[in-house]
Amino acid sequence: MRRLIPAALALALLAGVNTPAQAAAPGHIRVDQVGFLPDESKHAYLMTSGRAGRFTVVDRRGRVVLTGRAGPDRGAWNSTYPHVYDLDLTRLRTPGSYRIKAAGAAPAEFEIAPSRNPAAGVLGFFGLQRDGADAPRTPSHLNDRAASVYDWPEFTGPDTDQIKGELRRIGGPVDVEGGWFDAGDYLKFTHILAYVDTLLWAAQRDGKAPGRALRNEAAHGLKYLDKMWDEESKTLYIQVGIGAGNVEGTFVGDHDIWRLPEADDGDAAAGHQFIRHRPVFRAAAPGQPISPNLAGRTAAAFALAAQVEPSPRRAARLLDQAASVYATARTTGVARLVTSLPHAFYPESVWRDDMQLGAAELALAAQRLRDPRAGRWLADSARWARGYLDEDQGDTLNLYDVSALAHADLLKAMRAAGAGGTGGPAVTPGTGATGGLAVTEADLIAGLKAQLDLGARRAAADPFRAGARYDTFDSVPHAFGLAATARLYRSVTGDRAYDAFGTQQRNWALGANPWGVSFVAGAGENSIACPHHQIANITGRPATGAVVNGPNGAELFEGGLGGHFEEMPPCPADGVDRHAEFTGHGSRFVDDVRSWQASEPADDFAAIALYALVLTST
Repeated sequence: MRRLIPAALALALLAGVNTPAQAAAPGHIRVDQVGFLPDESKHAYLMTSGRAGRFTVVDRRGRVVLTGRAGPDRGAWNSTYPHVYDLDLTRLRTPGSYRIKAAGAAPAEFEIAPSRNPAAGVLGFFGLQRDGADAPRTPSHLNDRAASVYDWPEFTGPDTDQIKGELRRIGGPVDVEGGWFDAGDYLKFTHILAYVDTLLWAAQRDGKAPGRALRNEAAHGLKYLDKMWDEESKTLYIQVGIGAGNVEGTFVGDHDIWRLPEADDGDAAAGHQFIRHRPVFRAAAPGQPISPNLAGRTAAAFALAAQVEPSPRRAARLLDQAASVYATARTTGVARLVTSLPHAFYPESVWRDDMQLGAAELALAAQRLRDPRAGRWLADSARWARGYLDEDQGDTLNLYDVSALAHADLLKAMRAAGAGGTGGPAVTPGTGATGGLAVTEADLIAGLKAQLDLGARRAAADPFRAGARYDTFDSVPHAFGLAATARLYRSVTGDRAYDAFGTQQRNWALGANPWGVSFVAGAGENSIACPHHQIANITGRPATGAVVNGPNGAELFEGGLGGHFEEMPPCPADGVDRHAEFTGHGSRFVDDVRSWQASEPADDFAAIALYALVLTST
């Protein structure tokens, strides 16, 4: 969990950021460590303390294939590196392996038409995250098959996960075995899993070469969502486990200990009762309206599965499940949204995008099945889109804002209705105007463009063309979200104006950043090495495909990283922060198992990275 500092890690504070050396620093070339497609825009960056001249690119045999002059200077990164020069490699299109050379800097390697897409590794990460009997490593948390339901706990403050008093049992047993661990810990959240599964099914639908492994993983997530939604009682369960124990010290939570997940079922230690038998919490009382963000994204996952399910009978059942969840949404008098306990773990505040997405996916599934409800859901999605465009714009595609996917899929549903698809008002050819709907095609395209323009303005002012903010949480998923949005925009408009921008956001996440780190484990020569991930840390096996937060606000590290759990092997072994000299623009990246603010992987990070990599693979 990446929103609150676990109490046990607040001990043994270390020193803060190292002071940059006063001597002239060597230059560094930063480039996407996975590579480029032949037709893409291609850029690398030379960060240096001096002026730059020419650069050279050689092939694997050492033959010069491209020369050019560095420039322009895109500005300072920090006092050690006052210059960042653009190295334009776009003219090079021939597939192969290459090295960039520039005076004063070590060569950097890259590929054109790389043989491996990191999407496969990211998909494999979900296998590592599997819980329950289907976990490929060792089955874990089988006690979740008969879990007790508890009332929402009271916390000691708005910015803490420490619980006040005891938990109060209100029901159960319920079967919540399975699913995925949320992050580097072992908690499970419906809010996250529904978003993740939606993107996995979207990748299955939208990818050029969808595979059985992707479908199987999406089905694994849907199986768990089916457990979390009790159709008979109309109850949605939202969380399994607690982050921290209580202030009285009578029990501990998931973040208070460091272990392998298969140890939990037999953990008989004093105070570990909620480690051994994990509590379950629900969104609302049975039959009562549920938070609209949860209803919308959970419905979207079921409806997307219905769009790709080959059996019409099974697809119709999935559509009915989606419709049932969608119908429970509270859409009037909405106060604080329900995400997790505590809410500070995942502080979402916007919900119309979730309802728009849910309704759009319902409409598309219904059109495919020629279900007469398609028109109603199409109108609903347009109404929620209107509300989002009028009230909620300002973010880009990520866990907290799914409007980019919602806009693109609503456009598809509107066009299908206008072309004679089942349900929905007719579309006036050539105008995008749909009689009776609250938005037009032009409105939705403008909404997509606004998000891309927001990222493009940031990129224009950033030395490494980052379109996401990297001095706060979730910089890497925002970068992948912008890359995905650029492709969604192209898919619904045919306009390639944002292609180069989208490529640059993927490049930034995969190594073309100040730290020279690929934030996807195993993708590139210098990828994240010490993720805040218990299984990987204890077993010593790499968490291949894990996608981490990446850089974060430098102030979050001012008190140090805290101590190690007794069971936590130090990583890096010597404790040295090799990226301290690259702290700049109010941001810092630390590759250390303790640096949950930067190095903790999460399922939602992996899901948007997977979707972006699938969309941009050809």
